[in-house]
Amino acid sequence: MKTKVPTAHRFDSGDPETIRDFLAHAYHSTVAIRATVDARYRLRHHRVDAGSFWWETVDQSTQLDIDVGPSAALVICEVVSGRVDRSCAVAYGRFGPGDVFLATLPGLACSLRWLPGRITACLLSLSVLDQVTGTASAGRASTVQFTGLVPASPILAGLWRHTTNYLNHVVLGNPYAYREPLVIANAARMLAASALAVFPHTSAAWRSDIDRRAATTAALRRATAFIEEHADRDIGAADIAAAAQVSLRTLQLAFRRHLDTTPMAHLRRVRLDRAHHDLMQADPRRETVSAIASRWGFLSHSRFTARYHATYGFPPSRTLHA
Repeated sequence: MKTKVPTAHRFDSGDPETIRDFLAHAYHSTVAIRATVDARYRLRHHRVDAGSFWWETVDQSTQLDIDVGPSAALVICEVVSGRVDRSCAVAYGRFGPGDVFLATLPGLACSLRWLPGRITACLLSLSVLDQVTGTASAGRASTVQFTGLVPASPILAGLWRHTTNYLNHVVLGNPYAYREPLVIANAARMLAASALAVFPHTSAAWRSDIDRRAATTAALRRATAFIEEHADRDIGAADIAAAAQVSLRTLQLAFRRHLDTTPMAHLRRVRLDRAHHDLMQADPRRETVSAIASRWGFLSHSRFTARYHATYGFPPSRTLHA
């Protein structure tokens, strides 16, 4: 999966035609807007484009009725203020402050009535969902099929809010993390995994008897060799499974059976070892712990420090300044 350095884009207009054209371009879809326009009408849009996901905040000052054509991305919204009524082929919903919902299902059109207020939205590439579920490595054409537009429970809605708060404060708010491809790739997978946990969906499963027979030490060796060679690149469990020539579930069984861990936990340990090596070689006048941690995909400085201390018995700052 190609990872780019995030870029920020801002839009601010009070002209309905300009706004319509902007939204159609921004969401790669057909958009029709009917607005109750007054002299104070304005739409402000701020987006951070990370390639595999976009994070944005949108404010507007009037009632908007919007018809949106089918989208090629998963669009997850949270109402900060105001109200949004959303309807599509499968469901209708009314959402107020704090509510989390899918704007629509991929490939389906929807209609929105948006009262004055603010929303945040996360647009996720469907390829990231395929990478997390393993359908990409399995060579299947179909993506995950979501069966509902609202979280499976209020607790899971809280999980989504926690994930996006973490994204904003730890990733996008960290000047070191913001520019590191591994951090952005991990953030995309974190968002995808959270979306899959929060919203009901179906995904094809592999036959458990085939999985058990294929979870061999040979498959494990192929997987660990791939991890060692590509730890500095944007790889996930689905990529590792493809390199090991097994399904994602088989890969997970092999790591659990033979190493009592998971593929991604093993990848994190390899990256921790690489960060340890870099800390030992670094000049403390030119490098920082945060910069090295971010280089190896660790989103949180405090969590990296805790994990490093638990593994090596002392904090990373001591290694850097030794």
